[in-house]
Amino acid sequence: MIWANLNNVYFIGVGGIGMSALARYFVSQGKAVAGYDRVSTVLTDHLVREGVDICFEDRSQLIPKPFRNPDRTLVIYTPAIPGDHQQLNYFRKGGFRVIKRSVALGEVFNTGRGVGVAGTHGKTSISTMLAHILHSSALGCNAFLGGISKNSSSNLYLDPASKVIIAEADEFDRSFLTLFPEVAVLSSMDADHLDIYHSLENIHRGFESYVAQIREKGKLILKFGLSPRVPDHVSVYTYSVDEEMADYHVANLAQDGLGYRFTVHTPRTVLPEIKLKIPGMLNVENALAAVAVAHQLGVPSKSIIQALSVYKGVQRRFDVHVNNERRIYIDDYAHHPTEITAFLSSVRALFPDKKICGIFQPHLYSRTRDFADQFAKSLELLDQLILMEIYPAREEPIPGIDSEMLLDLVKMDEKVLIKREQLLRVVKERNPEVLVSMGAGDINQFVGPLKEWCMRI
Repeated sequence: MIWANLNNVYFIGVGGIGMSALARYFVSQGKAVAGYDRVSTVLTDHLVREGVDICFEDRSQLIPKPFRNPDRTLVIYTPAIPGDHQQLNYFRKGGFRVIKRSVALGEVFNTGRGVGVAGTHGKTSISTMLAHILHSSALGCNAFLGGISKNSSSNLYLDPASKVIIAEADEFDRSFLTLFPEVAVLSSMDADHLDIYHSLENIHRGFESYVAQIREKGKLILKFGLSPRVPDHVSVYTYSVDEEMADYHVANLAQDGLGYRFTVHTPRTVLPEIKLKIPGMLNVENALAAVAVAHQLGVPSKSIIQALSVYKGVQRRFDVHVNNERRIYIDDYAHHPTEITAFLSSVRALFPDKKICGIFQPHLYSRTRDFADQFAKSLELLDQLILMEIYPAREEPIPGIDSEMLLDLVKMDEKVLIKREQLLRVVKERNPEVLVSMGAGDINQFVGPLKEWCMRI
């Protein structure tokens, strides 16, 4: 690998969910690891406890001395870092080996039996379910996850005895084109990241380019109804919750508390009564994709069924924090209109007679601009809307694009736009029976206080 003779690895943006998994991997490989991030978070706190030296100011003077040797240091950065970042430019001008996160991930992934999970939606849930299934089986796995598994309390699975490596094949910045999987999953090809792709047609081409990288005699686990161009050397297996023509499909689906029970028909056999304890119909579909991959990798049906029966889910993915007679509070990472619609539809199905109040923090000015009408339509599934300001992430403001513009598009009587410091007061005033929070920004910082309030009253 390109870092074989390097002792030190420095991460710029180390607190990101994908970056932190890679940082943990390098720690496990005996490398000295340090890095930068804008703010201290739970993730950075965990990394510090694991021996990672992290600074929170963009000053080159704060880079630890051992990491200033270009002959000994690899630098990994996330594309969310701006081009004028002082530390990044220090390394670039100093002759260091500087690579994107996706390149580093590809270096690891392509050495093993790579399983790449792609799609506009569902990557983290499918990857985490699959990692849990394989980790619970004799096959084992290594996995780089885009969320924290509730079973392992981590975003990284390591098993030196296993050659299987699971990774999320992220379409942002065309990062997935560094991956050459033995098995690929494609769950969806909806429009997103139009600041990069500019059109749905280009998004489809991007996913097709990823599919074209599947290895010789490889396999594609494809959601039924999608029709990307697939190379002749790839075997295709489709999956669907409700389409019996799919190679993997669900039968006898029934609600079981907040979760579900169902059977899975495969090309050769039937997996009887799988019990999934986590809510959300989309998670049945995600589980089906994970089952299909595990089945194709040769994991016994009994092992798959057992693993899913104790699967706890992913943090911030239909995350039920409070569920009692007085109050329900659920948090979700949903930040795209399709995800919001799927999430709120499942919440409505679980609690059909209750009034649902939703907090939403839009993520990115460009995404809000590109999907404003669709966002408004999806948010109308709520009874009450509490809308926060747009979380900019890597972007500068776009004239005329703000949360007030989005609020005006939502056809609803009970809606309000708030500043972040008003959130807890406004929630208390509405005193909701079912409360949900949604977004991919820093709305997660409010989950603890909201949970505490919901449990206290």
